[in-house]
Amino acid sequence: MADNSKAEDAASDSVEAAKGTGDKKEKLAAQVMQNPQVLAALQDRLDNAPHTPSSYIETLPKAVKRRIDALKQLQVKCAHIEAKFYEEVHDLERKYAALYQPLFDKRRDFITGAAEPTDEEAEWHSENEEDEKLAGDLKSKVVIEEKEPGAAEETNPKGIPDFWFTIFRNVDMLSELVQEYDEPILKHLQDIKVKFSEPGQAMSFTLEFYFEPNDYFTNSVLTKTYKMKSEPDKADPFSFEGPEIVDCEGCTIDWKKGKNVTVKTIKKKQKHKGRGTVRTITKQVPNDSFFNFFSPIKVSGDGESLDEDSECTLAIDFEVGHFFRERIVPRAVLYFTGEAIEDDDNFEEGEEGEEEELEGEEEGEEEEDAESEPKKDASQPAECKQQ
Repeated sequence: MADNSKAEDAASDSVEAAKGTGDKKEKLAAQVMQNPQVLAALQDRLDNAPHTPSSYIETLPKAVKRRIDALKQLQVKCAHIEAKFYEEVHDLERKYAALYQPLFDKRRDFITGAAEPTDEEAEWHSENEEDEKLAGDLKSKVVIEEKEPGAAEETNPKGIPDFWFTIFRNVDMLSELVQEYDEPILKHLQDIKVKFSEPGQAMSFTLEFYFEPNDYFTNSVLTKTYKMKSEPDKADPFSFEGPEIVDCEGCTIDWKKGKNVTVKTIKKKQKHKGRGTVRTITKQVPNDSFFNFFSPIKVSGDGESLDEDSECTLAIDFEVGHFFRERIVPRAVLYFTGEAIEDDDNFEEGEEGEEEELEGEEEGEEEEDAESEPKKDASQPAECKQQ
C-alpha cells in the first residue's frame, strides 16, 4: 500500500510540474511578444517572407485568425443575400418579358408576312443613309438600262425569308451546330421565345422554337427548359457568382417517316459462327445535327460525375441556351443584319489593340532605362520578349 501511495504522489507531482511548465511557457511567450526588439525581428521576418496570401495568413496570431473566420461567416451571409437579389432580378425579368412580348409578337408578324409595317413603323435613318441611297439609285439605273423588254418585275417575297436561319448562319456558336441537312428544316423556323418560370416555381427558363408546317416533323413548337440554381453551394459558398444553369430538359420530336436527321442508317455484315454464312443487317446510329439540341445529356441526380466529353458537351449546351436567352432573342434583327456581330468583333479588337499599345509603351520605357543592356532580338515573338 505504501508503494501505491508513493506512486500516486509522484504522478501528482508530475502533473503539477507540467502545469507549472505550461504556465511558464505562456508567461514567457507573453513577455517575448512585449519585447520591442523581438517584435521588430518578427516584423522584419514577415516583410522579407514570400508574400502569398496563404503564407501570410499562416503567420498571423490566433486572435487575428479568429476574427478572419468571423469575416468569412459574414461573407457567407452576404452570399445568401446576393442569392435573394438574383431571385428578385428573375422576377423583374419575368415582369419585363411581358412588356417586351407585344413587340416580339409584332416582330414575328413582320417576319412571317402576317402583317406589313406602316410607313411610320418602317421609317429608319441610318448613319450611311446618303451613301446607301446613292448606291440604290445607281443600282436601279443599271437594272433599268439592262432590263430587256418584257422582263419580269422585281419579286416581293412574303415577310423576311429565312430570317432565323440567317441568324443561325451568321453566329459562329450556332452555325457550328448546324449540318447541311438541318438547313432546309431551319428555314421553316418562324419564331423563338423565352418563357420564365412562374412565381413560386423553381428558377428556370424555357426556349420555344415555333415552326410552320413542314415535311420533317409534326410538332409546331419544340422546347428546351434550363433549370437554374441561385444559392451558394454549402461546400464552397464563396464560389457563388449568381444564378447558374444546373440541368436542362428537351422534348420529343415527332419525326415523319424517314425524315429523322438525328439518326442515320448503316449497313453491317454479320458472319454466322457455325455455318459461315454472311448476312447484311441495317442499324440506326446517332447522327450529328442541331436537333440533338432537344435531346440533351441528363445530369445524374445520384451524385455520379459525368465523363469529360459529356461535361464538355453539357457546358456548350448551357452556353448556347444562355446565348439564345440573353442575346439572340432580344436582339434578333441585329444578328440577322450582322451589326451585333460586328459590335462584338470591334469590342474584342479594341481590347487587343489597347493591350498592344500598352506593351509598346512598356518596351519604350525599358529602352530608356537600360541603354547599356544589349538590344533584344526584334525577330522574337511578343511572348518570348515578355519572358
